[in-house]
Amino acid sequence: MYGLRAARLFDGTSGSPLKHPLVLIEDGRIVSVFANAAGLGDTPVIDLGDVTLLPGMIDSHQHLVLDATDDSVIHLASRSDEEVLARARLAARSALMAGITTVRDLGDRSFVLLALKEELAREPAAGPELLVAGPPITSPHGHCWFLGCEARGVEQMRAAVRLHAARGVDVIKVMVTGGSLTPGSVSHELQYGAAELRAVVEQAHGLGLTVTGHAKGVRGVAAAVRAGFDGIEHCLFLTPDGFPLGRAVVDAMAAAGTYVSVTAAFKRAPELDASNTRLAWLRDVDSLYRTMWQAGIRLVLSSDAGIGPAVPHDVLPYGAERLLRTGMTCADVLRSLTSLAALACGVADRKGRIASGYDADLTAVSGDPLVDVNDLLRVAAVFRRGVRVR
Repeated sequence: MYGLRAARLFDGTSGSPLKHPLVLIEDGRIVSVFANAAGLGDTPVIDLGDVTLLPGMIDSHQHLVLDATDDSVIHLASRSDEEVLARARLAARSALMAGITTVRDLGDRSFVLLALKEELAREPAAGPELLVAGPPITSPHGHCWFLGCEARGVEQMRAAVRLHAARGVDVIKVMVTGGSLTPGSVSHELQYGAAELRAVVEQAHGLGLTVTGHAKGVRGVAAAVRAGFDGIEHCLFLTPDGFPLGRAVVDAMAAAGTYVSVTAAFKRAPELDASNTRLAWLRDVDSLYRTMWQAGIRLVLSSDAGIGPAVPHDVLPYGAERLLRTGMTCADVLRSLTSLAALACGVADRKGRIASGYDADLTAVSGDPLVDVNDLLRVAAVFRRGVRVR
């Protein structure tokens, strides 16, 4: 047992920091949180100094099998499963060093990340806790077909969900629309019909799994909402001519409590081509997500890490400032990265908060991110299951 002392603490939910906190940790879990505590008797205390202690950040959308280069898909195709796993191990470690203590991977190849998930469960200090979707379910030769799970028709969709569940995934991921990463795929085009999408939800929920969907096109967003998806990734409302926001769909999402994964973390923004509708959302995404936030939709910041050089696996905190443009406060942004992300990922009973009984996955940053979210980039210490790793 030991204690952690800091100048400030954000507990994952509050809008104001706890001053001069002392956090008691034992066997990888938080035992108690005290304010202005003088000491703990003979219990050793680590004083982190003038930092803010917060729950470890949660990235709800990564791709650890992709190497964050311009040729990530080509490189993946050329590598063996053992090589992919070795690189994923390094990518996961880089995320942990940035204060990201939980990663939800939404698209690996042939379930190779199940081995890494088990490895990190045995050795938590080696990387973040890993939640995995396995290969995303996609249409024949559809978006990310090369990851290994193509399906068409109600029975094939149900069978794909059952296979994933039997392998031990944490969430079901469906490519509801096309995407820019796959040649020949179009982001605004719908890949599945209503019966197929509903079959996935019914089968997954019956097996105790949540469902999230890649949906960049407005028809795909609407279809996923109608089918009862728990979350939507990207949620860009794209059409061939742009992305007019469908207010009825927004209201339906808010009423259903649908999580929207805002994949808006970049270390550098891609150059824009005015003729390229796949990138046009970068100019107007602030307005798009502002409307969703004002409607009461739960926005979770994520990264889509791995797909290109702008989004390496430690990129998540770089997106925090962008969320402020939606009208969020700094506290709202921090919740999006911690307690709200934990809810979206189904681990809110032990992640995303600094409270008694929660995992001691903690990040300390210099400064006060409740005042300036860019302080999330100033990582001073990282703890995984109570073990200091940075």
